[in-house]
Amino acid sequence: MPLCVHACTCTCVRARARAHTHTLDGGAFYPLSCQQLPKLLKRPEVWAEVVITDMFTHSSGILASAALEVTMARSPAATLYLFLLPLLLDQPPPSRPQSLGTTKLRLVGPESRPEEGRLEVLHQGQWGTVCDDNFAIQEATVACRQLGFDAAVTWAHSAKYGQGEGPIWLDNVRCVGTESSLDQCRSNGWGVNDCSHSEDVGVICHSRRHRGYVSETVSNALGPQGQRLEEVRLKPILASAKKHSPVTEGAVEVNYEGHWRQVCDQGWTMNNSRVVCGMLGFPSEVPVDSHYYRKLWDLKMRDPKSRLKSLTNKNSFWIHQVTCLGTEPHIANCQVQVAPARGKLQPACPGGMHAVVSCVAGPHFRPQKAKPQRKGSRAEELRVRLRSGARLGEGRVEVLVNRQWGTVCDHRWNLISASVVCRQLGFGSAREALFGARLGQGLGPIHLSEVRCRGYEQTLSDCVALEGSQNGCQHENDAAVRCNVPNMGFQNQVRLAGGRIPEEGLLEVQVEVNGVPRWGTVCSENWGLTEAMVACRQLGLGFAIHAHKETWYWSGMQRAQEVVMSGVRCSGTELALQQCQRHGPVHCSHSGGRFLAGVSCMDSAPDLVMNAQLVQETAYLEDRPLSQLYCAHEENCLSKSADHMDWPYGYRRLLRFSTQIYNLGRTDFRPKAGRESWVWHQCHRHYHSIEVFTHYDLLTLNGSKVAEGHKASFCLEDTNCPTGLQRRYACANFGEQGVTVGCWDTYRHDIDCQWVDITDVGPGNYIFQVIVNPHYEVAESDFSNNMMQCRCKYDGHRVWLHNCHTGNSYPANAELSLEQEQRLRNNLI
Repeated sequence: MPLCVHACTCTCVRARARAHTHTLDGGAFYPLSCQQLPKLLKRPEVWAEVVITDMFTHSSGILASAALEVTMARSPAATLYLFLLPLLLDQPPPSRPQSLGTTKLRLVGPESRPEEGRLEVLHQGQWGTVCDDNFAIQEATVACRQLGFDAAVTWAHSAKYGQGEGPIWLDNVRCVGTESSLDQCRSNGWGVNDCSHSEDVGVICHSRRHRGYVSETVSNALGPQGQRLEEVRLKPILASAKKHSPVTEGAVEVNYEGHWRQVCDQGWTMNNSRVVCGMLGFPSEVPVDSHYYRKLWDLKMRDPKSRLKSLTNKNSFWIHQVTCLGTEPHIANCQVQVAPARGKLQPACPGGMHAVVSCVAGPHFRPQKAKPQRKGSRAEELRVRLRSGARLGEGRVEVLVNRQWGTVCDHRWNLISASVVCRQLGFGSAREALFGARLGQGLGPIHLSEVRCRGYEQTLSDCVALEGSQNGCQHENDAAVRCNVPNMGFQNQVRLAGGRIPEEGLLEVQVEVNGVPRWGTVCSENWGLTEAMVACRQLGLGFAIHAHKETWYWSGMQRAQEVVMSGVRCSGTELALQQCQRHGPVHCSHSGGRFLAGVSCMDSAPDLVMNAQLVQETAYLEDRPLSQLYCAHEENCLSKSADHMDWPYGYRRLLRFSTQIYNLGRTDFRPKAGRESWVWHQCHRHYHSIEVFTHYDLLTLNGSKVAEGHKASFCLEDTNCPTGLQRRYACANFGEQGVTVGCWDTYRHDIDCQWVDITDVGPGNYIFQVIVNPHYEVAESDFSNNMMQCRCKYDGHRVWLHNCHTGNSYPANAELSLEQEQRLRNNLI
């Protein structure tokens, strides 16, 4: 078929050409306009192949639509002409896609699950699709791996997940399959394609995340405007709202490209309010009195001295329109129209006013009331909890099923499901959904897997999910979350001074003295790790690793030398030191000076957990002769009655057992004291790195102690580690002591002091209890799982342990009901 080369004046020809494969570009296709096509055909020495994809009406008549390939002669001159290509075609040559590490990939589409959907790429701040030409399993595998999944299952062509919008960024993507990201694959170049959105490719990945992928954040889920819509705030209008902390009601303001704008209320819905409240850390929203706010607005518009009227006439003051579904984690995921449609010279908010939102604060952030809360009033909240988080509103997700706490598998875990958890706990929407036990591994059952929430559920139990045992989940797949929390301003009321690094120093707090805010120091009397934990959380620095009682080596601010807080006692759940109990009039017997409180904070911490099942399986009784207990007696491992026995004649009855202590945290567990401070015990001929590492107690059913024991950490080491993890701590040759993350330390039943002396205990039913790190000498991310309890039956000759569990495996009310049931049985007998 003849081609019009010299007289071609067509305006609707689409063509592309490929240079010789031996040239520097490796054979990439170049886009051609109709005007460039005649120039190209005159240069056969440059081009190996020309493909005219579509031809339409031109001055010579009609050319049928075709995919016509014109093969040109090869020539060494092609390399030279490659450098002249920009001059020839009046455009720069295409390049391979730039690094997608600085952009992003995502999967979207109707009813899409996290591991499947339409593949989209973020380039130059705008999301676009990928054409399905030449797309195969190799390309899908690379995309899935970059998205954080193990591999690809298959791919879908012809816009199976719906047609996208915006540009089609990539076409003819060609991967080997071993690339770590799509930017390492070949393609036509950014925006170079001959496709329509009916050819948008979709990808289906394996639901399992690989180890290197840790979370889904709001930042990597934002829409095209996500780079410009940064944050949201409420500007209080009423005097009562201005006094409220946190601010829960006011006009919505959005930070757009570094400038605060107000949002027009036209088309504003409660779904929009839900998204805004979630971003600000509030779980729900309520309607506002729009008529009252309208009257206030009109009054300001009629006031000649008001600047508001002149500002509202500028489109730069407004966000024109926002439309949300109510399930979005960020307003940038909504449809946001900053200005009216192009070409229309109209105001951004004609006849409207600013949108006003009223949010409901969660229980943690409401003013404290004197009236105590009824038991069970938050029973629904207690069915889900967060553990091991460094800050308020973050942690490993655990749910209560069949009266036992367990974890949630991260398969298909996403921001929507995480937001349901956050709102259920009284926080806002989720800002990050974490995978791969990012905040530590749990113990016990994995209750849920493949959780799929729509976003409006009241509780996580309302979502569709599988049982955790159905798809082989392990605790290395435990899901976690970071929630949006309200800004209470507590972080501005505490600071550190004099430290070598920002995470340590002398503690200075701001309190009101005679109605005037004043900065000062904290007396170190009664200062401990619990109080330091509250301080580090208030500072936003995570966990406390040290509570310093002497800080003479740190110099504070000259204006904050006075002691303004003393007798501080915290329970550990407070949001700020100002909420802890403390002396009314300040009383510090040391008068401050060198004895001022300080802290050292860290973003992560260890977490020790007892293997309850091993204790239950290894328990037995032994009548041990006194002649073999001299060293144990010296270390106070026997009951007081042993002091009055006729040594070495007689014996002691010992309840013996093995313990296995796991470190499930995010950092190694190390003794507080260095090796130079360890205590040498001559009888056993070993060092004690922690004098009391565990407490062993036998309690009656009402909690009274009838027998006790304790164990010093004479050898804190990695007894065993999982496959692929190296042991780091060993006690031999005065080595370093500790427990590596993921490893465990085992104390066998046959070593000294690994028992409870029950010689003086009569037959009956008891509670056997073990507490690790009982004095909180070493910081942990979660102290609630340091206690293990078992039911114990002793008939005078034999002992049985059953129902052993860590202290936080069951709710308090369930444990109480078991205790009451046992008491009743004893009374009947």
